[in-house]
Formats: sequence, structure tokens, C-alpha cells
Amino acid sequence: QVQLVESGGGLVQAGGSLRLSCAASGRTFSSYTMAWFRQAPGKEREFVGAISWSGGGTYYAGSVEGRFTISRDNAKTTAYLQMNNLKPEDTAVYYCAADLKYGSRWQGEYDYWGQGTQVTVSS
Repeated sequence: QVQLVESGGGLVQAGGSLRLSCAASGRTFSSYTMAWFRQAPGKEREFVGAISWSGGGTYYAGSVEGRFTISRDNAKTTAYLQMNNLKPEDTAVYYCAADLKYGSRWQGEYDYWGQGTQVTVSS
């Protein structure tokens, strides 16, 4: 069982940066792939990126590739989403999720979810 709590959201101007955190409970954090998804108003939840249990592998959605970076600190049982050069279209509620498998971009594969944190990018 893993419980996830996101933080770090807020209001930022276009071109700015934010770092989201996802704090996990449980001693098995290091076994899980950690992913970030987002959901904008009126849209379906979409995959943002994910990181392997060791941190050695990452993959991203094309819309954020080169601007967003996922990292993790297994000692702190926390995953991060560094977002640079933010655009108004990045405005969404951001969720972290965990799964034992690696490689999926489909939300249905992820077993554990946080409550989400709002990111708003003004133009």
C-alpha cells in the first residue's frame, strides 16, 4: 500500500518554473515506478512522464519533453516534477501515481494516486 501527497502547485507566469513534489508513505516506495499525470478543465487526464524505481529511466509526453524533468529521492520517498518554460496550456491539476510496472502511459495501469495539486500558468 502506498499513499501519495502532492505539493508545490500554484500560479506562475508563462515562461516561469515550478517544482512539484510527491511524498509517499510506505517502505516499498523504491519498488515503484512513479508517474505524473495532469487534467485540464473539460479534458481527460493525460500522461506527463514517469521514472523507474531506480531513477535510471524516464519517459515523457511529447508536449513536455525538454521542458519537464522527473526525478526521485528514494531515501526521502519523494518524487519530483520540475517544470520549466511553463505555458498557459500546462494549466491543470497535476497528479502523481505509482505502479510496480514500468513503461505505461495509461492511467488505468497505475494502482495508487495522490489527490492532485493545481498549477495555473498565466499568459
